[in-house]
Amino acid sequence: MIIYIKRMLLIIAGFLLSAGVDAQIKPGLLQEGDLIFQTSLSAQSKAIQLATKSKYSHCGIIFKDKNGYYVLEAVSQVKRTPLAQWIARGKGKNFVVKRLKNADRVINGATLVKMKQVGQEFTGKAYDLTFEWSDAQIYCSELIWKIYERSTGIRIGKLEKLHDFDLSNDIVKKKMKTRYGNKVPMNETVISPVSIFNSKLLKTVSLKEPV
Repeated sequence: MIIYIKRMLLIIAGFLLSAGVDAQIKPGLLQEGDLIFQTSLSAQSKAIQLATKSKYSHCGIIFKDKNGYYVLEAVSQVKRTPLAQWIARGKGKNFVVKRLKNADRVINGATLVKMKQVGQEFTGKAYDLTFEWSDAQIYCSELIWKIYERSTGIRIGKLEKLHDFDLSNDIVKKKMKTRYGNKVPMNETVISPVSIFNSKLLKTVSLKEPV
């Protein structure tokens, strides 16, 4: 009986989360391949915001399976997260969804198969705490950039070097010290969430932000 009650509570919780998403995103508005951004509540979020001059510190790609929409993301590892859970985890449950301006010509069935195949190759890989450009470990915006580049040839967002960011704030310095010690790889290639967010190749299709 206790197990049954717990299961029912989980089902109800899932329904409420989904209802919340439905209230924020109009039915039929989302498409597979859309990109979603939020302000993460992770320990490194503030440092990323300060260094990149953006409130958005986390992102992922929206896909769909038999259970509905999910976000392929890099957190502790690359994994699928149900869309409702992903949104609920962000600051204020706020988010922005963006899409290629020419998605109707680029994102088709064959392209989605390729995108999911590339995503599957990264699935299970650990989160890259030192933001290296290798495939050994992956961070969120790197996952998006590489999936699009390798499946469509499109490069969303400008690649930068670590030295291009504002590393002067004490919060950023402390995080950098923890990650790199005294050997910060200033010439490491990096793609930031805000670089993808600001790409002229994208358009905004949905958002839920504080007024």
